[in-house]
Parts: sequence; structure tokens; C-alpha cells
Amino acid sequence: MVNEEDLLCYTYDANVRGILPWAVVFPRSTEQVREILLLANEFPFFVFPRGAGTGMTGGSVPTAGGVVLCMTKMKAIKEISPEDGIAIVEAGVLNGELQQVAKKHNLFFPPDPSSYLYSTIGGNVAENAGGARALRYGVTRDYVLGLEVVTGKGEILRTGRRTWKGVVGYDLTGLFVGSEGTLGVITEVTVKLLPIPPEWGTLVGFSHL
Repeated sequence: MVNEEDLLCYTYDANVRGILPWAVVFPRSTEQVREILLLANEFPFFVFPRGAGTGMTGGSVPTAGGVVLCMTKMKAIKEISPEDGIAIVEAGVLNGELQQVAKKHNLFFPPDPSSYLYSTIGGNVAENAGGARALRYGVTRDYVLGLEVVTGKGEILRTGRRTWKGVVGYDLTGLFVGSEGTLGVITEVTVKLLPIPPEWGTLVGFSHL
């Protein structure tokens, strides 16, 4: 995508405005992401990974001449395992989509940013998104078990595990969560799912201090 009127839609997120990129590309596989990053090394240009652009920190906003790498076409839910309590999804899967599929197995993904209906899991991981349930369940970092990442050099890196417990070695997965694409491009995520509680409730408190 190179038309100026189309590129304008990729110059901002929900809060921050950047500059016009040279182009926007939509990879459909990890290998295509790798090829783009290899090109960026051979013919040096900046690459700005982007999900749905719903963040508030400017993490997906282009700040120099380069290419926006939009991950919204990588949207396969590869596996839901009720036995293991996990899901394996591509980075462009919508949070709300994962919630709906997990619900069929009586499971849910706790992180629920206000944009969950249209924000991507990859973006949630890159921004370490929270949401209204964060007070009870924690933020995205607490539910990411493993990642597939393409580094800036074009190397495909797998971190973490598919089990809930795993305490051996360096926590490379935790390092990538919240890094806003500065350490690599997230292409696949393994997340922990929880059983749906038998009851839901909302508590509102007021202070007169």
C-alpha cells in the first residue's frame, strides 16, 4: 500500500500522531515477516510493527521514513487446548475473537483492554495491555507462555513453553512482552487460558474523603 490517502490511516494510534510512512505491508506468514526484515537490513530502512493501532503510547506509530509492518492478516487461531489450558494464535488474531472461541471450551483469556473487540493479541503483548479485569487477574504479561518472534536481523526465535509452569533459564518471553516491537516482531503467541468463573460481578466504590 503506497497511496497517500491510505498511508494516512497508519500515521497514528489512539493517542499519538506520527509521520507518513513510505509504505504499509501486510505479511501473511512468519517467513514473509522475515523476508521484509532481511530487506530492511540489505537496503537499510526503518520498520514499524503494528497491530490494529489501538494503543495509547505511540508504539506502532512511524516516526521516520520507513515501512509499517501491519500484522492484521496473520489471524489464525492455531490451537485451543482445554486439557493444557492454552491457546496458540497468530499475532493478528483479535482479543475478542480469542475470547469467543475460548468460551466454547468454557475458558477465557483474562486480559481485556477496552479495545478488546478490535485490538490484536500481538499488539496486546507488545503493549502489555491490561483492562478492567487487571485488578483481579493481572495484565497480558501474566498470561503469555511463549512467543515466536522475528528479530531485527531476520532470525526466527522461539521463546517460552506451552506449559503453565516453566522456571528454568532466562525469561526471554517476559523481555519481549511490553517491548513495543523494539526487540523484534511478534508473529505467534502461546497464552494461558482460565476456566470461566461460575459467577461474574462488578463492584463500584465511592470515597467521600
